[in-house]
Formats: sequence, structure tokens, C-alpha cells
Amino acid sequence: MDLSLVSLLLAVLIGCVRGDHLHHEYCVLGAGPAGLQMGYFLSKAKRDYIILERNSGPGSFFTRYPRHRKLISINKVHTGRRNREFNLRHDWNSLLSHKPDLLFKSVSGEFYPPADAFPLYLSLFVKRVGLRVQYGVDIGRIRAAQSATGRSYILTDQNASEYTCSVLLVATGLWVPQTVDFVGSDLVEGYESISTNPEDYRDQAVLILGKGNSAFETAQSILGRASRVHMLSSSPVRLAWQTHYVGDLRAVNNDLLDTYQLKSLDGLVEARVEKIVITKRKEQSKRKTGAKTKEQKTKLYLTLKKYLQKKQEGANSSDVTGEELPGYHIDNFPTRKPYDRVIRCLGFRFNFSIFDSDNAKGRLPAVTAWYEGKNTPNLFVLGTAAHSRDYRSSAGGFVHGFRYTVRAVHHVLEHRYHSNPWPSRTLLTTQLQSWILKRVGEASGPYQMFEVLGDVVLLRGDHCEYVEEFPVQALAHFSALSGHEVSGHGLLVLVMQYGKNKIDYLGRRRAETDWTKAFKSNFLHPVLYYYDTLPTEEEMHVRPHGWSLPRPKALHHMVEDFLTEWDGPMSHVQPLRRFLEHCVQTDLRAFYAESCFRSSLTHRKPPLFCQHGYLKRQGVARSNRLSLHIHDAGPRPDQQEARTSETDPAFPNYLAQAGASITSGLKLDL
Repeated sequence: MDLSLVSLLLAVLIGCVRGDHLHHEYCVLGAGPAGLQMGYFLSKAKRDYIILERNSGPGSFFTRYPRHRKLISINKVHTGRRNREFNLRHDWNSLLSHKPDLLFKSVSGEFYPPADAFPLYLSLFVKRVGLRVQYGVDIGRIRAAQSATGRSYILTDQNASEYTCSVLLVATGLWVPQTVDFVGSDLVEGYESISTNPEDYRDQAVLILGKGNSAFETAQSILGRASRVHMLSSSPVRLAWQTHYVGDLRAVNNDLLDTYQLKSLDGLVEARVEKIVITKRKEQSKRKTGAKTKEQKTKLYLTLKKYLQKKQEGANSSDVTGEELPGYHIDNFPTRKPYDRVIRCLGFRFNFSIFDSDNAKGRLPAVTAWYEGKNTPNLFVLGTAAHSRDYRSSAGGFVHGFRYTVRAVHHVLEHRYHSNPWPSRTLLTTQLQSWILKRVGEASGPYQMFEVLGDVVLLRGDHCEYVEEFPVQALAHFSALSGHEVSGHGLLVLVMQYGKNKIDYLGRRRAETDWTKAFKSNFLHPVLYYYDTLPTEEEMHVRPHGWSLPRPKALHHMVEDFLTEWDGPMSHVQPLRRFLEHCVQTDLRAFYAESCFRSSLTHRKPPLFCQHGYLKRQGVARSNRLSLHIHDAGPRPDQQEARTSETDPAFPNYLAQAGASITSGLKLDL
């Protein structure tokens, strides 16, 4: 064989193996929980995709963080319920899949599980659902390219191999330590590199910069060894149980609040980190040991930039005089005593360095309401990196929240690139109340992503289209993103939200139980918005402060429920029915067969329940006892779905299997 031909063949084979030029429809960057969740949806839809991961296994962030190896994501194994959707409300670690046993509890049963369990679970997830993940690919550069079909992206790895994709899905998370430049910042240790052995802090005075969970986690681990622990940041501590934001300080890490308030040497101070100065000085006093003298260790002092005197260029942070220390100016300055160590715990930021863009800056990338990068079409940001949409207002930065926003992004992709509309179900109007009660009582997506993901109900007269978990901040673009049109009958939007008033969250009057004052509910509760037309982008922009949606035509709060079930006949069901009747202008009561018979004799147009059920011979019970109540109207013959032999033919299959509560709460005759 010709030598040149052999060389050519070898070059082709080597190129195929190394992947020098590979094209995929979708490139998912990062094999963390968000990347794997998107990979699952792409795999299930049989799309051409690849997941690229720079490390040797999935979830590499969790092999190192949190440093003290305990997760603060709830893993409530026992809920007393067998409803999988409901249980996901209290399982903050599992990813979504079609396998009912592929849950985090299979690797750990601890309420706050060890961090090492999470990469183990992610590896199990990859194996069980068969995801295509390529490890050891460290993407160092991403650039956009224009093609005949639009913008695509070229990814270059450490071996100069290139991966081209039509759609780029960035799921790299936040892993670059957040730093602040100030005088003496070179003397500070980072959370990412500190010792996690408490004995290394024995009898030491420690200053921690930051008051988030990583800072308190660090303080918690050394409280029993350090002589004193002080924490400094510009803002006061925000407690998660007060703010309802799971990224704020969790109770599992807050022992230092006790030692501070009970005056046991530890404390919290407020100051802007960029305004402080860390200096090191050797103590001038000496200790005598027999005939010898021993100089004390170098100590770190905290002072403020405003106390520094002008210095000659080239002077370093240790060249300070006594007059430049805060104790010289204020003799009871809180942090006038020296420290042995200063530790930076300021969280993490997004890695912008791999992007060819002048707009790449800040801690989080800017994204649209449907998680597409601003000014970067066909590039979507997933997971924690997309938290800018709901930072400090919902759970989009955490697994139990972004597993649902990732699914929403996948629905957007399916419609935009494959003409598949957002999944929906068709319901008779008489079934709408029952389905809403089912959703508020068990659905996990709107429950976790409160005020961000909501159910949209498209009213169409005697029936409706029910679209689940749409990003409500993108409501003005609903038709373009979902593929569903809004009719002249209007639409309903169902979201979960907390009350807006600041209260004593442990006080006696913290909860509202009177359904007539449901709008005063403070805890998480369902809220329905009715619009006769789709809100515009301008209306979304000028919505009232703190509102997730613009002012509607009609608004209904379902009073908060201690058990989060919202199934009280008088407190929840009846007010909901009255509100829905107002919106659809139809009687939605459920009737006995006898009542439908009377109505058909005395009214030209019986209630809709009777029209769909009794008058079509689908509403009469199989018992001769008229007291047997017909719970719900069945679909018309042309709308019937698959049934089971154990259910009434008039009962929709999906409602029967789910065991939905479908009584109206009131059983009134005409």
C-alpha cells in the first residue's frame, strides 16, 4: 500500500479518536447536577448531544466542597406519603427521571447527608440512565461562529481539539472563589485552601470575612478549638427561616449566633471588606524562659483604610504604626485585638475567562427569563450559574430548584428547534378545579420554584389547556416559547408565593387561618392570577414592586395551610370554585344525579357539570342509591382517554390514578 495513503488513514483515525473536529446538535458544558439533568432530557428526546466534563467524574465540585463535608440540602426520606411528586418537595438532592427508585436516598438516608454521597449519586444517575459524558475535556475557550443555519459555538479543549455545536448549554456552576482586593488581602487564607482539622486552630483568634453558609460552616467547625471567632461583612446575618431563601444562613450552621448573643467571646461585626486593611506586626514584648527570651508570634491586625497615613511607594501592608491601628482612635474598637488567622469565605463566582466576550463580567451571567444568555443566542445557562434570575428570591441556585428550571429550558429547546409545543393536557372546564387542587397539594416544581415557575391555564370555553411549570417572568413571550396561543377567554396563572409583610416569624400571629383574609397569608400559599389578555412586556416591566406578575383582572389567594395540602372544603375548595366561576362565567358546582334531572326539567341550559355528565349518560352512578355522589363529569365521547377496569368510565384516568380530590366542597341543589 502507498505510504502516503497509510499516513492519511492514520491521520483520519487519530483525528476520530482525539475528537479534533466534532459536531453535535447540543453541547452540555459540565457534568454537575444541572448538566446531567439536561443530558437526561436530551437523551430521552433522542437528541444529538454530548456532555463535556473537565474532571474524571461527575459532580467534581462536591468532591471538595463544602470543605467540612456536610450538605445542607434536606434529604427527608420519611414523609408518610407514597406520592412521588409530593415527596420531591422534601428531597432536595434527587434529579428528575422516569425511574422511581433512582433517588438520592439510595445512597444516603441522613437528613443532612455527607458531601461524598452526592458524586456517588450522580455517578449512579449517569450509569442508570445511560448518559453520554466525555470526561477529561477541559474547555479553555468558547467562541461564536456564524453559519448558514445561524450562530453556532466552537469549544476548544486543552489538546486543541474543537467541538462545534448548534446549541451550547452551560452548566459549569460557580466554582471560582470570590475575592475582594484590599490592602493586606495577600495575608488572608481562602476557604478553598484552609485546613479543615479543628486542632490546627487550637487557642487561636480567627477573623472570618463573610457571613454566608461557607463562613458559618467554617466557624462551626472551629468553635470548640479557637480562642475567639469574629465574622465580618458589610451586611448583617440573614437567616433562611426569616427570608425563605435557602442560600441564607441555615440553622444547621448557626451555633456562633448562640455564642455571640450569650457573650462567649465570639461575635459579628459589619464593615465593607474593601475598606478594611489587614496588617501584620510582631509583638515588641518578650517572654522570659529561664535565661532566654522568646519573641511572640507574628499577629494580624485589622484596621481601616481611612486610618492609614500616606506612605512612600513600595511600602507593604506590614509597615504600619501604632497610630494607624483602630485602637489608637477608638479605644473600644470591636476588633482592636490581634488575630492569628484571617480567612476569606465570600462564596464563588462564574468562570467568564473561557468566553470570547467583552460583556463577561460580574459574579453571575446575565440571562433572559427563559435562561438564554443575553446577546448570546443559542447559548443557555443552566443550574446555579443561572441564579441571577431569582437570586435571593427563590431556589434556582440549588438542585431542588434548578432541576425544574432545566426541564423548562428543555421545553423551550424542543419548541424552538424541533417544533414540539410545551407539554399540556386538555381538561374539561368542570375538571379544572380538581386539577388545580391536585397540583397545589402535591406538585414539587412550583412549590420549590415559588414565584418563578407557574402553571398557565388557557381557557377555551367548555375546556382548557393546562400548561405546567412555565417561567412566569417570560409570560409576555408565552406563545413564542410554548407554541400555545391564548384565546379570547383569557388565561389563569397559578404560582406559589410567600406573604410580603415583615412579621415575627415565630410570633403568635405568624399564620393566617381565616379564608376571608387569605391575602394576608404569610407562609407559602397558592395564588391565582386571571388575565383576559396576555400581559405585555411593558406590563411585566412596570409590575408592582415585589410582585412576580403584573396586576391581573382578578386575583385569588388560597389561605395558607399548616399541612400544605389546601384541601379544606370551606377554607380552600369553595373559595377557589367561586373564583373560577367568576373567571369562566360558568357554574362549576358538582351535582347529584337527581339534581341534574331536576335542572334538565326546569332550565333551558343546565349547569356545565350536568351537560358533560348526566345529560350524556355519563353522570349516573352505578348504584340505585341517589345519595351516591357523582364526583366529577367525564370527558365527552370524543375526548375519552385510556381507562382502567377499576374506575368509573366517566372518571378521567389520570385523575383516578392520582387519587385527586375532586369534590367541590359544596353539594348544593338548585
